[in-house]
Amino acid sequence: MDLIKKISKNVRSATYSATQIISDSLNAIDKYNPLIGSVTITLKDRALATAQHIDQLVAQGQDPGPLAGVPFGVKDLFDVKNITTTAGSVLLADHAPALKDATVITRLCNAGAVPVATLNMDEFAYGFVTDNTHYGITKNPHDTRRFAGGSSGGSAAAVAAGMMAFSLGSDTNGSIRVPASLCGVWGLRPAYNTIPLQGVYPFSETLDTIGPFCSSIHDLKCIFNILSDRKDHGKQDISSLKIARLKGWFERDVDQEILNAITEITSIGIETYNLTLDHIETVRAASFLITASEGGTLHLPYLRKEPLKYDPATRDRFIAGALLPVSTYLQAKKIEKWFRHYIHKIFGDYDLLIAPATGCTAPFISDPTVLVDGKKSSARVNLGIYTQPLSLSGCPILSLPLNRTGKLPVGLQIVAKPGNEHILFEFGALLEAKGIAKASIQQQGIYNV
Repeated sequence: MDLIKKISKNVRSATYSATQIISDSLNAIDKYNPLIGSVTITLKDRALATAQHIDQLVAQGQDPGPLAGVPFGVKDLFDVKNITTTAGSVLLADHAPALKDATVITRLCNAGAVPVATLNMDEFAYGFVTDNTHYGITKNPHDTRRFAGGSSGGSAAAVAAGMMAFSLGSDTNGSIRVPASLCGVWGLRPAYNTIPLQGVYPFSETLDTIGPFCSSIHDLKCIFNILSDRKDHGKQDISSLKIARLKGWFERDVDQEILNAITEITSIGIETYNLTLDHIETVRAASFLITASEGGTLHLPYLRKEPLKYDPATRDRFIAGALLPVSTYLQAKKIEKWFRHYIHKIFGDYDLLIAPATGCTAPFISDPTVLVDGKKSSARVNLGIYTQPLSLSGCPILSLPLNRTGKLPVGLQIVAKPGNEHILFEFGALLEAKGIAKASIQQQGIYNV
């Protein structure tokens, strides 16, 4: 269902008013958010005023833009004018409100989209479950006994619950791909440095990316083009693609149903090979160290002044990162440089790489663990075990929801070389058309338009 296209078309043709659409979104938030806890602040006054302005433009015969009247939310590390950006922490709660919107929010608003809410996250984006000591746990819309994933859990859950047409999150080590997989929506980690980060609270300055969650691949492509200020590449011929199925590390502790889904994809007529990446455990370790060091360095002044305002789990990880020797960080950066060169060479032979986004469905909140080498380990730390090493590649990565009617959602990640997001969209569209990929929306909410 291309919800964004449908809403915009109806608003621009005056079939529906933007005010009606936004009111429906706000009502859906009021109805469903108490069940899942994905919204931190509802932007009701701004949203309704913006919707009324859009309706006035339509009445005057003007075009409000390709996203006219489309409601969206943003992870609470994006600056929203007149709202304090907390990044999921009480540490920043008394800071001055943002003077202007983040650059990407401005781009979306200029295209006619309407921000309706800020969304919950792991504190300072450091975690994979959206279990926030200060603002609560975001629960999975498909089973509220389970996690939504993180750190952009509020963003994924809000779309999966039908409260808004799309949302924005961030992905440093998998924070878009993990919750997209567990909540059953489409997500994209664009290539590093593709979308501007102005007005987005940082975590790891050399790994941070931002991207959208949507209910269809067409919608994802539409939002990416606006966020990145790129023109649509149009229809692409992907019949000659060469795909590598990642083996080894990317099959350990993975549910058989997920592996079977990858096998199904390899049987749709596109040339597919098996590939085992070298030194992937070392690459994941390097990703851990870079994230910890850069995050710890960023937070060191706050850690010295107000350490008790942090979630203890977040604080301890930042302290550990701040204590890492510079030599360790530099060695990790050397591994990152090697890995990017290594992946670049691989893309000389293949067009796409395919792997699980998560190895299982969403863990229970009462048992916050996943299997690592057959043993139960912290989900907060290890849900990103398959996403984390691929982050060091700097490549664009699509999180694709498998079509699992009647079952809990789970997704795959598809990797392309930088600049080839359009190939990801075309491949995703093929799998969506064949019924292999499909978003799972738990409540109808705004989907009734």
